[in-house]
Amino acid sequence: MDPMRDPQVREWTEATGHRADYIDFLSQSTGIAEWIALSRVFLPAFVEVEGCVLWDRSYDPENFETWRSALNGDVTAIEATLNQLKLYLYVDVDDDATSRANGLSLAEDIATTWRFRLAADFPGRSFSVQAMDTEDGPIVSFVSKRPGGAVS
Repeated sequence: MDPMRDPQVREWTEATGHRADYIDFLSQSTGIAEWIALSRVFLPAFVEVEGCVLWDRSYDPENFETWRSALNGDVTAIEATLNQLKLYLYVDVDDDATSRANGLSLAEDIATTWRFRLAADFPGRSFSVQAMDTEDGPIVSFVSKRPGGAVS
């Protein structure tokens, strides 16, 4: 995603006479804590539990057991349920076309880095990582591809 597509970044850089760019924008808007937290969004940790690969943020042993029971042990359904970053819960995305496109583009960038991280962490497995725009807003999700599975 080109940061200059975002009106706020574009207006800020224009106000500097184009002497600054998106890194300068971030340096004025965030500190080290925000950079570290953002790096974990783009390069998360994953855990493997009972045949499921899960985003570490979504894994809680008690919650996992609840979903495993409710979904009759269907590991793909468990992954599909737990491995969702509902970006719209954390990033305000206005309901205009530009904002929605930017929100989806951000989700696609996150999905791209998740694909790389999953491939590096689990080289013997394949994953379907999706970025989608829903009625509520952008979501990033993933499941393991399994033999005979209908996941694309």
